[in-house]
Amino acid sequence: MPVYEYLCKHCDGIFEAIRPMSQASDPAPCPVCSRKARRVPPTSFAARTMREGYPRAIPDRGTYYHLGKEVKTRITGTTRMNEHPELAKPRPKPTKSKGEREIVRERKHEKAKEEARKRRDGVPRIIDRTPRRDDD
Repeated sequence: MPVYEYLCKHCDGIFEAIRPMSQASDPAPCPVCSRKARRVPPTSFAARTMREGYPRAIPDRGTYYHLGKEVKTRITGTTRMNEHPELAKPRPKPTKSKGEREIVRERKHEKAKEEARKRRDGVPRIIDRTPRRDDD
């Protein structure tokens, strides 16, 4: 059953009553003074509708709602459960510490020294085409 608002002129109060549609225009008893009150237009109104499977507010601003938060785009593609790309930004890769960067720099330097030593001694260069993970 719908909710209607009524105005009691005697006690100057507005109240709501749940009534069948057939009794909507009939006066309702005031809960304070028990006198008849007449129906008034609603003082507040909020509406929502479903579009493209997502709840939309009226008036529509062209945005979507994901778990109660407003977002600009729908979810497209694969995402984790209950996460929206706009709300769950991917974390950046952690930067290496100064010590880790120094270790990488030392490894590269040692590798360059080894290559120079091999060239100087006349060792033929062996080309290895197997894919490896780079340490940088």
